[in-house]
Amino acid sequence: MGAVDPAQWFHRYEPAPRATRRLVCFPHAGGAASYFVPVARAMAGRTEVLAVQYPGRQERRHEPCVTSVEELARAAVDALAPSPDRPLTLFGHSMGAMVAFEAARLLEREGKGPRALVVSGRRAPSRVRPAQDLVHLRDDEGLMAEIRRLSGTDDRILADEELLRMILPAIRSDYRAVESYRYRQGPPLSCPVLALIGDDDPQVTRDEAQAWAEHTTARFDMTVFPGGHFYLNSQGEAVIRAIEEHMSATGSPAAC
Repeated sequence: MGAVDPAQWFHRYEPAPRATRRLVCFPHAGGAASYFVPVARAMAGRTEVLAVQYPGRQERRHEPCVTSVEELARAAVDALAPSPDRPLTLFGHSMGAMVAFEAARLLEREGKGPRALVVSGRRAPSRVRPAQDLVHLRDDEGLMAEIRRLSGTDDRILADEELLRMILPAIRSDYRAVESYRYRQGPPLSCPVLALIGDDDPQVTRDEAQAWAEHTTARFDMTVFPGGHFYLNSQGEAVIRAIEEHMSATGSPAAC
């Protein structure tokens, strides 16, 4: 991928010069860094929130999309400047959970493992569902039908054909990354893992989420919220509270 520019890969929506912990947020398929603006605002002052911006969207829309979960993780890790005084937690939703997981594995191999990992709306890497039709191979109408089914995109965007056609390539590329991902056996993580899911999410069952426990030798917790795949949109405050409690429980200190 060439040189990695941290300014391209991370957005800091709220300055946090006194924060003593860091949270890196990885978006879902088709998502952008701006999805995590509410998280940055809610944690302002206490936590430095870095929101990952994948290529192919918003100000990076003219860059080629990346169609590999592993490549996205590698680039994000390369762009992440070390901060020994700020314990690191990784948080990802849906596709972002897989990217965050692979990033955590890379960081641990390099001796810079995160303090904790929070995965949302995604089954454990070791849980594979029988192959159905591949979303990234559908035509535009089929792709939009999937987006509507999961209720993760603003209806105003779905109603704006010009805007929608601008973001469809990124969405298709992300689905290709997810659908081509294959878990590679390796040592489990040594950091605690928190799994978050919606109780009516068609993408992940409780058993599939519980299987994240197999991917760490440390503490595992799971919290179930009311809602579907994008339960975060209606449960934002509770989700942020759960993440902050997890960071505190794993030893990431709050700002004074």
